[in-house]
Amino acid sequence: MNKKNNITRFGQQTTKVQQLADKISLAISINEFRGGDSLPSINQISNKYKVSRDTVFKAFTNLRERGLIDSIPGKNYFVTNHLTKVLLLLDQYTPFKETLYNSFIKNLPLSYKVDLLFHQYNQKLFDTIINESVGKYNKYVVMNFDNEKLSTALKKIPANKLLLLDFGKFEKAQYSYVCQDFDNNLYTALSSLQNEFLKYEEFIMLFPKELKHPLSSQDYFIKFCKEHHLKSKIINNVETLQIEKNKVYFAIKQQDVVNVVKSGREVHLKCGKDFGLLAYNDIPSYDVIENGITSLTINWEIMGNKAAKFVLDNTPIHEYLPTEVKLRHSL
Repeated sequence: MNKKNNITRFGQQTTKVQQLADKISLAISINEFRGGDSLPSINQISNKYKVSRDTVFKAFTNLRERGLIDSIPGKNYFVTNHLTKVLLLLDQYTPFKETLYNSFIKNLPLSYKVDLLFHQYNQKLFDTIINESVGKYNKYVVMNFDNEKLSTALKKIPANKLLLLDFGKFEKAQYSYVCQDFDNNLYTALSSLQNEFLKYEEFIMLFPKELKHPLSSQDYFIKFCKEHHLKSKIINNVETLQIEKNKVYFAIKQQDVVNVVKSGREVHLKCGKDFGLLAYNDIPSYDVIENGITSLTINWEIMGNKAAKFVLDNTPIHEYLPTEVKLRHSL
């Protein structure tokens, strides 16, 4: 093999087959092997890396399934396509982010390699990931660090290669985006449930101080309650929360949904009968917890579909997804 190689040994992190396949796909992505180039023979690669012919054959099979290489009977394998590398940078893991990821991956060909990372709302980590990724990916799909302003680090990425997800209350006309509206759409969704809220004496929003959720949602919650003549309050210290009868609780954080149900049980109050509960962002378990938890949510699967379409078609997109209501037993 005359091509330059940067890896001369195999580690223990993955199988030898996967490591060899990744090595060759990397060489293709950085143009060491271009479309139409013949790859070294199975024997040459086997001898160079001290692996069995079967390992090489399985690695080639992996690359064929991904659409990167092909072969002609009686001849060597050759490169058919370049690997497309995508950075998917999300804020933090949640079940609905997993729905987004699975939808995104499902709609991309095997020749697309997606690196999934989380910035955990750590500004330094976010900036480091972006700065170190510039120029290394064909497309960037990113959940911005803040809902109110675009991160400066993102301006280093060419606008036509970047798709912004979820947050988006900032000037972003030059970028593609698929976002939520945490303000007016929240108000509209709450309005569709106004008759349900009238059953209760007070509407309580749980908004922990450390919660990384747009603060403006509190303003629209208050606006909704005032305009619909509902007694309301916002609780920031949820650790001391005591569930009371004939009140309805709006939990933004998934863990707070669980805590409300558990706290209600401790004082012998049943969710959906003695008190109400509304959650933000739907997850599969809300279908079964307490016979169903009502939620306000965007469709995370659709967000994943639209992100994949941007990556595949390179077509600009500027869209806010609607906030849907999943009405269940908890109201």
